[in-house]
Amino acid sequence: MEQIQWGDFERVQLCAGTIIDVQAFPEARRPAWKLTIDFGDEIGTRRSSAQITELYDRESLLGKQIMAVVNFPVKQIGPFMSECLVTGMAREDGAIVLVSPEQAVPNGTRLS
Repeated sequence: MEQIQWGDFERVQLCAGTIIDVQAFPEARRPAWKLTIDFGDEIGTRRSSAQITELYDRESLLGKQIMAVVNFPVKQIGPFMSECLVTGMAREDGAIVLVSPEQAVPNGTRLS
């Protein structure tokens, strides 16, 4: 396993945000949702494509607080511009489980 320096970790801005909109993404190669996430006043809202349809439907995602990297460059995913990277962990069957705070924190709170 490659080791990184503390400064490398500090550069990653991993923040809590609340999903405020969920839209289908039928153009995606693999099933995905288009998410709009509120990261609070300082960061604002960001959009992301997430391949999490196996475990999450629209209703279970709305209002859910998640963790995302907010300082990656914007990435084109088909016709969609992804502005952050929602984090998750793959189960043995490949389904992605979202990473989220155990208790609610203010949107924009950075992982420390």
